[in-house]
Amino acid sequence: MGECEGEALEEKPWHATIAEDLPRTVMESTDSALRSARTLQHNSSTHLRNLRDLIPEMTSKYKIYEHAFFTKVEDELIKAKEHPALAAGVVFTSGLLLMRGPRRLLYRQTLGRFQSEEAKFVRAEKNVKELNLSIDLMKKESKKLRERAALAEKDMIRGNSELKDVGGQIQRLAKSVCGVEAQAASLMDGLREIPGGDALKLRAEASCFYVIPSKTAEDCSEQKNSEDF
Repeated sequence: MGECEGEALEEKPWHATIAEDLPRTVMESTDSALRSARTLQHNSSTHLRNLRDLIPEMTSKYKIYEHAFFTKVEDELIKAKEHPALAAGVVFTSGLLLMRGPRRLLYRQTLGRFQSEEAKFVRAEKNVKELNLSIDLMKKESKKLRERAALAEKDMIRGNSELKDVGGQIQRLAKSVCGVEAQAASLMDGLREIPGGDALKLRAEASCFYVIPSKTAEDCSEQKNSEDF
């Protein structure tokens, strides 16, 4: 019989289980909601009591501030009655400050002027920096130009010395040519003095190798004399 009861419990349908658990779940949810409501009510009551306790203190402070404000106003009114000119000046100045035009004018003459002076200073500082950069660039360019001028001067001196060397070589070559021409002229003169057919043949061969114009020896001697001079 016990085995039959165990099998009956094991074969219990699912809807029966849900039917048994549902009331318990509802009761637990209801209890939780009631506890939350009681806690909220307790907290609300506590806050209300605190607020009720603060209201008299706030009221007393408000009355103190109100009394101080009206006392200050009364004192100022008494001072204004005693000094009407000063009060009129204060009222007039306050009216001017409340107007847009005088307020802008006052701003331009005070804070606006300070800002304009600061802007001028910043602009001047920027111009000085740009000028310093320009001066540095000019210094670098002038240094490069000086270096190029020095190199050009060295090249010019080197070219002048080379030109002088070439001129000396040309003069030495001209002297050599004049010497050869003088020797050829003297050789031709010597051959002219020798009679006979052999001398004529030698003169013909020499004239083929040395084409000497007239008065060549005289020109060379004149050049030599001018160089010696």
